[in-house]
Parts: sequence; structure tokens; C-alpha cells
Amino acid sequence: MNRTVQAILLFLVGGVLLHAGVTGLYLRYVKAGLQPLVLAAGVVLVVAAAATVWYARRRPGGQRAPRVSWLLVLPVFALVLAAPPALGSYSAMRAGTAVTAPRIVTPLPAGNPVRLTVIDYADRAVYDHGRSLAGRTVTITGFVAFDSGGVPYLVRMLLNCCAADAQPVKVGLTGRVPPVLPPDSWLEITGGYSAEQVRDPVNGGTIPFVDVGQARPVPPPADPYESLG
Repeated sequence: MNRTVQAILLFLVGGVLLHAGVTGLYLRYVKAGLQPLVLAAGVVLVVAAAATVWYARRRPGGQRAPRVSWLLVLPVFALVLAAPPALGSYSAMRAGTAVTAPRIVTPLPAGNPVRLTVIDYADRAVYDHGRSLAGRTVTITGFVAFDSGGVPYLVRMLLNCCAADAQPVKVGLTGRVPPVLPPDSWLEITGGYSAEQVRDPVNGGTIPFVDVGQARPVPPPADPYESLG
């Protein structure tokens, strides 16, 4: 590979990273807090491409790049043209729940309903035994998944860093559950704490339930994942 091909590849990869960071495409791969690093990496690669071109002009010559080296461009375009979908119910029900280690539970803000993430609701239901949820109405959003027995769950995938380490947070649905729930459809649930719990058959973690008062379909959010910071 000569310097011209190197510069083109660096520029394309940098451009893809900048495109992903600006448009939100990066959320398919890493958590939202890493956006500055994605943009910074894109800038560095574009600058490196410009420096490579400058160096090649200062020192002309070198071998012609074989045509096969241009195939290295194809994976770069694939990142834009064939972005992977967010992880859904298939992955979620084959992995153990992320609710396996106690986390700090802070007081809820005033007012009903209070909007919570799925992991926040699950932590309060499992480790706080629903004390902070008593008498409160909560709203949580996630996608629908079913276990082998047909029990419906509201799920969000929890990221530590990137989609490769994602773990599901599962909350069982009880109460006024809609009769028809397509897997991977997104729901906004408004309801209250339920003391019902089951064990996740994959890793033995605790899966809490929410008592559904109202459920409405919603479009998938721009960031389909949750994170702990």
C-alpha cells in the first residue's frame, strides 16, 4: 500500500467517525458519553491523512499500490451503509440480567408520575425492596421481549462501554398488560411497584415486575441503550 492509499483510508475512516459522532450513528456502537472521543478520533485521523499527503508530495516516488489494496475501502463504507441494528429481544433473552450487584438508591424527585430508566426502577425494586417506589407512579420505556413461557418483559440493554459488553435489564410486566405485544416493539409503561419477582434462568439474577396501569407504543429512541454513567 502506498502513501496515497494510506491517506485515502485515513481520511475515509476519520470522516466516518465524524459522521457517526455528529449524526448519532455512534450510539449503535458505544455509549453516549463517548461522543467526544469519537469526534476527537475522527479529527486526528483526518489530520493524519492530510499530513500523509503533505509528506508524499515532499518526497515523491514509491511503488504503485496494487489494486487489491482498494478493497480495504469497502469495510469503511459498510460502517455507514450497513450500520448494525440495536440489540433487541433475541440477544436480551439469551443473556443474564444486569441486576446482579447492589447500587446506591437515591430519593425520587417529587411529583407523579416520575420518569425512571429501566435500570433505576429495577435497582429500586430489587435492592431497595420497593421502599422508594411505595405510593409512587413511575414511567419507564423499553422494548418488549418474551421468555420461553410467553411472559412479557420490558427490556433495555445496559452498556458499560460499548455494544459488545451490553447486558439486558429485564422488568416483568403484570397488571393491565396489552393483549398483543410484538417482540422488539417499544413501549412506554406507566404504573407502580409490584412485589413480584422471578429468577433469571440464564444467570440467576433477580427480575422485578412493574404493575402496568397504562401502556402506549412509542418509536425507538435515538439512544436505544442505557448506561450507568
